[in-house]
Amino acid sequence: MFNDLDPILHSQLRLSIVSILMSVQEANYKFIKDETKATSGNLSIQIKKLQEAGYIKVKKSFKNNYPNTSLSITRKGIEAFDNYVKNLKNYLDPQ
Repeated sequence: MFNDLDPILHSQLRLSIVSILMSVQEANYKFIKDETKATSGNLSIQIKKLQEAGYIKVKKSFKNNYPNTSLSITRKGIEAFDNYVKNLKNYLDPQ
């Protein structure tokens, strides 16, 4: 009856990152950091975990001679998020 919740998305910060990326095509590191109010170190670790799981794509470049990191959600990330939400709804309203 109850499906397991995805342990990658079950972290508050990782869920926040993916939730933001579900609503935009791409977001830069500073925007994600400001929105989540996470420390740089913690944010970097959580981004790496999401990237390793294949849920997000990280693109590093330079913008006006400054490093720029942008994030976008992958198809696998969208599917994982949709399943997570569906499974969580089942916990809240079991049929």
